[in-house]
Amino acid sequence: MDNRDEVREFLTSRRAKISPERAGLPAGSRRRVPGLRRSEVAALADMSVEYYAKLERGNLAGVSPSVLEAVARVLRLDDAERAHLLNLAQAAGGSDALTRPRRRRTKGQWQPHRSLQWTLDAITEGPAFVRNARMDILATNPLARSFYRDIYATPGNQTNLARFQFLDPAARRFYPDWDLFADVAVAILRTEAGRNPYDKDLHDLVGELSTRSKEFRTRWGAHDVRHHGTGTKRFHHEVVGELTLAFEGLEPAAEPGLTLTIYAAEPGSASEEGLRLLASWAATHEAPAPAQQPTTN
Repeated sequence: MDNRDEVREFLTSRRAKISPERAGLPAGSRRRVPGLRRSEVAALADMSVEYYAKLERGNLAGVSPSVLEAVARVLRLDDAERAHLLNLAQAAGGSDALTRPRRRRTKGQWQPHRSLQWTLDAITEGPAFVRNARMDILATNPLARSFYRDIYATPGNQTNLARFQFLDPAARRFYPDWDLFADVAVAILRTEAGRNPYDKDLHDLVGELSTRSKEFRTRWGAHDVRHHGTGTKRFHHEVVGELTLAFEGLEPAAEPGLTLTIYAAEPGSASEEGLRLLASWAATHEAPAPAQQPTTN
């Protein structure tokens, strides 16, 4: 994933989404490209066409945060897209972007420290797990192991949520809103690609999914990113049926770059009863062990 290509395709795709009317410009009758022209972006961002063309060719080296902010304003980037642009600039050796350096880990087996696992195990009324930005599941409480039993049941998934999403037929049943989950999964990976472009494991995962899944390939080409920290999702678990769960994603202070996700049901709802039934079932049925412990960088 060459950074220049990533920058060029991201800026081009965002420019194509902004209509002249949305930017406050006349539409005109002879437009060869969707969205704004480069010259229009340049004029609205108060820079020369040549300079903006240089940016859109992927050259962000030496670009100041104020220039990036002007481009983000004209292209109407949301918070996730703006952060992605700053990450791309930082990776290119450009902006002293307002992004925190990622903690680097040596490659190898990762195990949760004892207090983190104790914390997970103390959460008993909802699935709780830790993942990295490549969507590898790294640690769980017992209820999450049973909740994600389909992932653990297929060794080829390697306990990776994106592999399960796009390569395992069971995902179509587990995620009633499959398309929405697919969009989210790709947006998470695309965001990480901008933030950490030299992650070989991420490159390999994207290459595998692009080769094996047309649905992934199409979404990857859209260059969509998003923040994914809270919301509500629907699931269909083969043991307890339909579940509608709220989720919160938290970054452990001692493990920057990882996400602790906790699912919870609305009190008094059928989904709360479903989680209780799942917990009861999990107490007497051991979830399959993962085929391979994922690693983090």
